[in-house]
Amino acid sequence: MSSSSGATHNTTGNTNAGNEDYLDRGLDSVEKKFGGSMGQDANKNRGINEKITDGARDMFEKTTGKNVPTKFSN
Repeated sequence: MSSSSGATHNTTGNTNAGNEDYLDRGLDSVEKKFGGSMGQDANKNRGINEKITDGARDMFEKTTGKNVPTKFSN
């Protein structure tokens, strides 16, 4: 199964918080709590965070053969 079959997640790197899913918001929360001064500006880190969460989604899909539930992925 190709990882492109679960192409329901956002790969555009939008800085609009309304387009963030649970995984993106969770990573932002962890950064704010443990990231020190670097984690305080979530918009500045959005591009890197999107790459991290997209990679996690792809790993999940490759490992399980299932798409990430839409509740967790936009």
